[in-house]
Amino acid sequence: MRIALVAPPWYPVPPAGYGGIEWVVALLADGLTDRGHDVTLFAPSGSTTRARLVSPLGESPPPDAIGNPWYEASHAVSAYEHGDEFDLLHDHTGPVGVSIGALTECPIVHTLHGPFTPEALMLYSRIARHLWFVAISESQRSLGPPDLRWAGVVYNGIAMDRYQYREDKEDFLFFLGRADEEKAPDLAIEAARRAGRRLVMCATRKNERERRYWAERVEPLLGDDVEVYGECPHEQKADLLARAAALLFPIQWPEPFGLVMTEAMACGTPVVAWRNGAVPEVIDDGVTGFVVESMDELVRAIGRVGELDPRAARAHVEERFSAAAMVTGYERAYERVLAAERA
Repeated sequence: MRIALVAPPWYPVPPAGYGGIEWVVALLADGLTDRGHDVTLFAPSGSTTRARLVSPLGESPPPDAIGNPWYEASHAVSAYEHGDEFDLLHDHTGPVGVSIGALTECPIVHTLHGPFTPEALMLYSRIARHLWFVAISESQRSLGPPDLRWAGVVYNGIAMDRYQYREDKEDFLFFLGRADEEKAPDLAIEAARRAGRRLVMCATRKNERERRYWAERVEPLLGDDVEVYGECPHEQKADLLARAAALLFPIQWPEPFGLVMTEAMACGTPVVAWRNGAVPEVIDDGVTGFVVESMDELVRAIGRVGELDPRAARAHVEERFSAAAMVTGYERAYERVLAAERA
Protein backbone atom coordinates (compact mmCIF):
# COMPACT_ATOMS: atom_id res chain seq x y z
CA MET A 1 0.00 0.00 0.00
CA ARG A 2 1.00 3.62 -0.57
CA ILE A 3 0.41 5.23 2.81
CA ALA A 4 0.85 8.78 4.05
CA LEU A 5 1.18 9.26 7.80
CA VAL A 6 0.47 12.79 8.99
CA ALA A 7 2.02 13.50 12.39
CA PRO A 8 1.25 16.59 14.48
CA PRO A 9 3.57 19.49 13.57
CA TRP A 10 4.90 20.17 17.07
CA TYR A 11 7.56 17.59 18.00
CA PRO A 12 10.01 15.49 15.96
CA VAL A 13 9.13 11.84 15.38
CA PRO A 14 10.14 10.08 17.57
CA PRO A 15 10.20 12.75 20.28
CA ALA A 16 13.24 13.52 22.40
CA GLY A 17 11.09 13.67 25.56
CA TYR A 18 7.35 13.51 26.14
CA GLY A 19 5.21 12.66 23.11
CA GLY A 20 2.93 9.64 23.14
CA ILE A 21 1.39 10.31 19.72
CA GLU A 22 4.81 10.89 18.19
CA TRP A 23 6.07 7.54 19.46
CA VAL A 24 3.03 5.75 18.04
CA VAL A 25 3.59 7.40 14.66
CA ALA A 26 7.32 6.63 14.72
CA LEU A 27 6.79 2.94 15.41
CA LEU A 28 4.00 2.72 12.85
CA ALA A 29 6.04 4.42 10.10
CA ASP A 30 9.04 2.15 10.62
CA GLY A 31 6.93 -0.98 11.06
CA LEU A 32 4.91 -0.43 7.89
CA THR A 33 8.07 0.36 5.93
CA ASP A 34 9.74 -2.81 7.18
CA ARG A 35 6.74 -4.81 5.94
CA GLY A 36 7.18 -3.51 2.41
CA HIS A 37 4.64 -0.69 2.27
CA ASP A 38 5.48 2.58 0.52
CA VAL A 39 5.25 5.04 3.43
CA THR A 40 5.62 8.81 3.46
CA LEU A 41 5.77 10.53 6.83
CA PHE A 42 4.74 14.18 7.10
CA ALA A 43 6.45 15.27 10.31
CA PRO A 44 8.56 18.12 11.72
CA SER A 45 12.18 18.68 10.78
CA GLY A 46 14.54 16.60 12.89
CA SER A 47 12.37 13.47 12.67
CA THR A 48 14.10 10.13 12.12
CA THR A 49 12.32 7.42 10.17
CA ARG A 50 12.78 4.57 7.73
CA ALA A 51 9.87 5.99 5.72
CA ARG A 52 10.26 8.88 3.28
CA LEU A 53 10.25 12.05 5.38
CA VAL A 54 8.57 15.28 4.32
CA SER A 55 8.77 18.27 6.69
CA PRO A 56 6.32 20.84 5.30
CA LEU A 57 7.16 23.65 7.74
CA GLY A 58 10.92 23.28 7.71
CA GLU A 59 11.85 24.08 11.29
CA SER A 60 9.58 22.90 14.11
CA PRO A 61 7.30 25.61 15.54
CA PRO A 62 8.65 27.40 18.62
CA PRO A 63 7.49 25.98 21.99
CA ASP A 64 5.13 28.88 22.64
CA ALA A 65 3.36 28.15 19.33
CA ILE A 66 2.26 24.61 20.24
CA GLY A 67 -1.45 24.38 19.52
CA ASN A 68 -1.41 27.38 17.19
CA PRO A 69 -3.94 26.57 14.42
CA TRP A 70 -1.97 28.45 11.76
CA TYR A 71 0.93 26.02 12.04
CA GLU A 72 -1.34 22.99 12.10
CA ALA A 73 -3.28 24.21 9.07
CA SER A 74 -0.14 24.90 7.03
CA HIS A 75 1.28 21.50 7.94
CA ALA A 76 -1.94 19.64 7.10
CA VAL A 77 -2.57 21.44 3.80
CA SER A 78 0.94 20.53 2.66
CA ALA A 79 0.17 16.87 3.27
CA TYR A 80 -3.32 16.75 1.78
CA GLU A 81 -2.35 18.53 -1.42
CA HIS A 82 -0.42 15.35 -2.27
CA GLY A 83 -3.38 13.10 -1.45
CA ASP A 84 -3.72 11.64 -4.95
CA GLU A 85 -0.24 10.11 -4.61
CA PHE A 86 -1.41 7.65 -1.92
CA ASP A 87 -3.91 4.86 -1.45
CA LEU A 88 -4.87 6.47 1.86
CA LEU A 89 -3.77 9.10 4.37
CA HIS A 90 -3.60 8.34 8.07
CA ASP A 91 -4.02 11.55 10.04
CA HIS A 92 -2.78 11.84 13.65
CA THR A 93 -3.24 15.61 13.94
CA GLY A 94 -5.95 17.58 15.72
CA PRO A 95 -9.20 19.24 14.66
CA VAL A 96 -7.66 21.56 12.08
CA GLY A 97 -5.95 18.76 10.21
CA VAL A 98 -8.92 16.43 10.02
CA SER A 99 -11.23 19.29 9.02
CA ILE A 100 -8.99 20.01 6.03
CA GLY A 101 -8.84 16.32 5.21
CA ALA A 102 -12.63 16.05 5.27
CA LEU A 103 -12.79 18.50 2.36
CA THR A 104 -10.66 16.30 0.10
CA GLU A 105 -11.51 13.21 -1.94
CA CYS A 106 -8.76 11.07 -0.38
CA PRO A 107 -9.50 7.99 1.73
CA ILE A 108 -8.61 9.19 5.24
CA VAL A 109 -8.08 7.24 8.45
CA HIS A 110 -8.03 9.28 11.66
CA THR A 111 -6.85 7.85 14.98
CA LEU A 112 -8.65 9.28 18.00
CA HIS A 113 -5.80 9.93 20.40
CA GLY A 114 -7.92 11.96 22.83
CA PRO A 115 -11.28 11.75 24.59
CA PHE A 116 -14.68 12.51 23.12
CA THR A 117 -15.12 16.00 24.53
CA PRO A 118 -18.28 17.96 23.67
CA GLU A 119 -16.21 20.05 21.26
CA ALA A 120 -14.80 16.95 19.57
CA LEU A 121 -18.29 15.47 19.19
CA MET A 122 -19.52 18.73 17.67
CA LEU A 123 -16.86 18.50 14.95
CA TYR A 124 -16.89 14.75 14.34
CA SER A 125 -20.65 14.66 13.89
CA ARG A 126 -20.22 17.09 10.99
CA ILE A 127 -17.34 15.35 9.22
CA ALA A 128 -18.16 11.73 10.09
CA ARG A 129 -19.13 10.69 6.57
CA HIS A 130 -15.82 11.92 5.12
CA LEU A 131 -13.37 10.04 7.36
CA TRP A 132 -12.72 6.58 8.76
CA PHE A 133 -12.00 6.50 12.48
CA VAL A 134 -9.80 4.25 14.60
CA ALA A 135 -10.29 4.08 18.36
CA ILE A 136 -7.45 3.13 20.68
CA SER A 137 -9.75 1.09 22.94
CA GLU A 138 -13.25 -0.36 22.99
CA SER A 139 -13.97 1.93 25.92
CA GLN A 140 -13.13 4.99 23.86
CA ARG A 141 -15.21 3.79 20.90
CA SER A 142 -18.23 3.19 23.13
CA LEU A 143 -18.28 6.89 24.06
CA GLY A 144 -18.40 8.06 20.45
CA PRO A 145 -21.39 9.07 18.32
CA PRO A 146 -23.16 6.24 16.47
CA ASP A 147 -22.67 7.76 13.01
CA LEU A 148 -18.87 7.53 12.87
CA ARG A 149 -17.42 5.20 10.24
CA TRP A 150 -15.19 2.85 12.21
CA ALA A 151 -12.14 1.22 10.67
CA GLY A 152 -11.62 -0.63 13.93
CA VAL A 153 -9.96 -0.55 17.33
CA VAL A 154 -6.16 -0.63 17.36
CA TYR A 155 -4.33 -0.56 20.68
CA ASN A 156 -1.25 1.62 20.98
CA GLY A 157 2.03 -0.26 20.80
CA ILE A 158 5.45 0.16 22.37
CA ALA A 159 8.97 -0.81 21.31
CA MET A 160 9.65 -3.81 23.52
CA ASP A 161 13.43 -3.42 23.29
CA ARG A 162 13.22 -0.05 25.06
CA TYR A 163 11.94 -1.69 28.26
CA GLN A 164 14.18 -3.98 30.27
CA TYR A 165 12.46 -7.08 31.63
CA ARG A 166 13.34 -7.68 35.28
CA GLU A 167 12.00 -10.30 37.68
CA ASP A 168 13.90 -9.13 40.77
CA LYS A 169 11.84 -6.22 42.11
CA GLU A 170 12.71 -3.68 44.79
CA ASP A 171 10.55 -2.63 47.72
CA PHE A 172 8.94 0.51 46.35
CA LEU A 173 5.84 1.45 44.38
CA PHE A 174 5.88 3.80 41.40
CA PHE A 175 3.59 6.55 40.12
CA LEU A 176 4.15 8.10 36.69
CA GLY A 177 1.92 10.81 35.23
CA ARG A 178 0.67 14.37 35.32
CA ALA A 179 -0.03 16.15 38.59
CA ASP A 180 -3.72 16.31 37.83
CA GLU A 181 -6.93 15.20 39.52
CA GLU A 182 -7.54 12.85 36.56
CA LYS A 183 -4.30 10.98 37.27
CA ALA A 184 -4.74 11.32 41.08
CA PRO A 185 -1.20 11.19 42.49
CA ASP A 186 -2.72 12.06 45.88
CA LEU A 187 -4.57 8.73 45.85
CA ALA A 188 -1.31 6.94 45.01
CA ILE A 189 0.34 8.51 48.07
CA GLU A 190 -2.59 7.59 50.32
CA ALA A 191 -2.67 3.99 49.08
CA ALA A 192 1.08 3.45 49.38
CA ARG A 193 1.12 4.91 52.88
CA ARG A 194 -1.80 2.77 54.03
CA ALA A 195 -0.02 -0.27 52.60
CA GLY A 196 3.17 0.67 54.45
CA ARG A 197 5.20 0.98 51.22
CA ARG A 198 7.59 3.60 49.92
CA LEU A 199 6.40 5.51 46.82
CA VAL A 200 8.54 6.97 44.04
CA MET A 201 6.80 9.55 41.82
CA CYS A 202 7.61 11.06 38.44
CA ALA A 203 4.90 13.71 38.32
CA THR A 204 4.94 16.44 35.68
CA ARG A 205 3.71 19.94 36.52
CA LYS A 206 3.77 21.80 33.23
CA ASN A 207 0.92 24.28 33.49
CA GLU A 208 -0.73 26.45 36.11
CA ARG A 209 -3.57 24.01 36.71
CA GLU A 210 -1.15 21.17 37.45
CA ARG A 211 1.07 23.34 39.66
CA ARG A 212 -1.96 24.51 41.64
CA TYR A 213 -3.24 20.96 42.06
CA TRP A 214 0.18 19.85 43.26
CA ALA A 215 0.41 22.66 45.81
CA GLU A 216 -3.10 22.17 47.15
CA ARG A 217 -3.63 18.41 47.00
CA VAL A 218 -0.26 16.66 46.82
CA GLU A 219 2.37 18.73 48.62
CA PRO A 220 0.57 18.54 52.00
CA LEU A 221 0.77 14.72 51.77
CA LEU A 222 4.50 14.46 51.08
CA GLY A 223 6.80 12.88 53.65
CA ASP A 224 9.95 10.84 54.00
CA ASP A 225 8.17 7.82 52.47
CA VAL A 226 7.60 9.63 49.14
CA GLU A 227 10.43 10.33 46.69
CA VAL A 228 9.53 12.91 44.05
CA TYR A 229 10.95 13.63 40.60
CA GLY A 230 9.59 15.84 37.84
CA GLU A 231 9.39 14.66 34.24
CA CYS A 232 11.64 11.61 33.86
CA PRO A 233 13.76 11.03 30.76
CA HIS A 234 13.10 7.66 29.17
CA GLU A 235 16.14 5.91 30.64
CA GLN A 236 15.20 6.91 34.19
CA LYS A 237 11.54 6.07 33.64
CA ALA A 238 12.29 2.63 32.21
CA ASP A 239 14.73 1.89 35.05
CA LEU A 240 12.18 2.82 37.73
CA LEU A 241 9.44 0.85 35.98
CA ALA A 242 11.65 -2.24 35.87
CA ARG A 243 12.73 -2.04 39.53
CA ALA A 244 9.35 -1.15 41.07
CA ALA A 245 7.26 -3.75 42.88
CA ALA A 246 4.18 -2.32 41.15
CA LEU A 247 2.91 0.67 39.21
CA LEU A 248 -0.01 2.53 40.79
CA PHE A 249 -2.52 3.90 38.27
CA PRO A 250 -5.43 5.35 40.28
CA ILE A 251 -6.99 7.00 37.22
CA GLN A 252 -10.13 9.06 37.88
CA TRP A 253 -11.40 9.64 34.34
CA PRO A 254 -12.23 7.45 31.30
CA GLU A 255 -8.64 7.20 30.06
CA PRO A 256 -8.78 6.19 26.35
CA PHE A 257 -5.75 3.90 26.70
CA GLY A 258 -3.02 4.48 29.31
CA LEU A 259 0.35 3.75 27.69
CA VAL A 260 2.24 3.69 30.99
CA MET A 261 0.41 0.50 32.00
CA THR A 262 1.86 -1.33 29.00
CA GLU A 263 5.31 0.13 29.69
CA ALA A 264 5.24 -1.23 33.23
CA MET A 265 4.03 -4.69 32.23
CA ALA A 266 6.68 -4.88 29.50
CA CYS A 267 9.23 -4.63 32.32
CA GLY A 268 7.48 -7.48 34.16
CA THR A 269 6.00 -5.03 36.65
CA PRO A 270 2.35 -5.50 37.70
CA VAL A 271 -0.11 -2.62 37.59
CA VAL A 272 -2.70 -1.79 40.22
CA ALA A 273 -5.27 0.46 38.56
CA TRP A 274 -8.67 2.00 39.16
CA ARG A 275 -11.49 0.64 36.99
CA ASN A 276 -11.92 3.53 34.55
CA GLY A 277 -11.78 3.87 30.78
CA ALA A 278 -9.61 1.28 29.06
CA VAL A 279 -8.06 -0.11 32.26
CA PRO A 280 -9.96 -3.46 32.15
CA GLU A 281 -8.89 -3.91 28.50
CA VAL A 282 -5.21 -3.31 29.18
CA ILE A 283 -4.77 -5.25 32.44
CA ASP A 284 -5.48 -8.97 32.67
CA ASP A 285 -6.98 -8.76 36.17
CA GLY A 286 -5.35 -11.17 38.58
CA VAL A 287 -2.63 -12.09 36.05
CA THR A 288 -0.74 -8.93 35.03
CA GLY A 289 -2.11 -6.69 37.79
CA PHE A 290 -5.28 -5.84 39.64
CA VAL A 291 -8.28 -3.70 38.69
CA VAL A 292 -9.87 -2.03 41.72
CA GLU A 293 -12.88 0.14 42.49
CA SER A 294 -12.11 1.58 45.93
CA MET A 295 -9.24 2.70 48.11
CA ASP A 296 -9.62 -0.36 50.33
CA GLU A 297 -9.33 -2.63 47.28
CA LEU A 298 -6.32 -0.67 46.08
CA VAL A 299 -4.51 -1.14 49.38
CA ARG A 300 -5.32 -4.87 49.49
CA ALA A 301 -4.14 -5.31 45.89
CA ILE A 302 -0.79 -3.73 46.72
CA GLY A 303 -0.29 -6.48 49.27
CA ARG A 304 -0.88 -9.14 46.60
CA VAL A 305 1.39 -7.96 43.74
CA GLY A 306 4.10 -10.42 44.81
CA GLU A 307 1.77 -13.28 43.84
CA LEU A 308 1.90 -12.36 40.13
CA ASP A 309 4.31 -13.80 37.56
CA PRO A 310 6.40 -11.09 35.81
CA ARG A 311 6.70 -13.33 32.75
CA ALA A 312 2.94 -13.22 32.23
CA ALA A 313 3.00 -9.42 32.21
CA ARG A 314 5.75 -9.28 29.60
CA ALA A 315 4.05 -11.90 27.40
CA HIS A 316 0.74 -10.03 27.64
CA VAL A 317 2.29 -6.85 26.23
CA GLU A 318 4.22 -8.72 23.54
CA GLU A 319 1.01 -10.28 22.28
CA ARG A 320 -1.38 -7.33 22.46
CA PHE A 321 0.50 -4.04 22.89
CA SER A 322 3.83 -4.38 21.09
CA ALA A 323 4.75 -2.26 18.08
CA ALA A 324 4.36 -5.35 15.89
CA ALA A 325 0.83 -5.98 17.16
CA MET A 326 -0.09 -2.34 16.51
CA VAL A 327 1.27 -2.41 12.95
CA THR A 328 -0.74 -5.57 12.22
CA GLY A 329 -3.85 -3.88 13.61
CA TYR A 330 -3.43 -0.88 11.36
CA GLU A 331 -2.76 -3.02 8.29
CA ARG A 332 -6.13 -4.70 8.88
CA ALA A 333 -7.83 -1.34 9.40
CA TYR A 334 -6.38 0.00 6.14
CA GLU A 335 -7.52 -3.09 4.26
CA ARG A 336 -11.07 -2.65 5.58
CA VAL A 337 -11.11 1.00 4.54
CA LEU A 338 -9.79 0.36 1.04
CA ALA A 339 -12.20 -2.53 0.49
CA ALA A 340 -15.11 -0.33 1.57
CA GLU A 341 -13.93 2.54 -0.64
CA ARG A 342 -13.71 0.24 -3.66
CA ALA A 343 -17.20 -1.08 -2.96
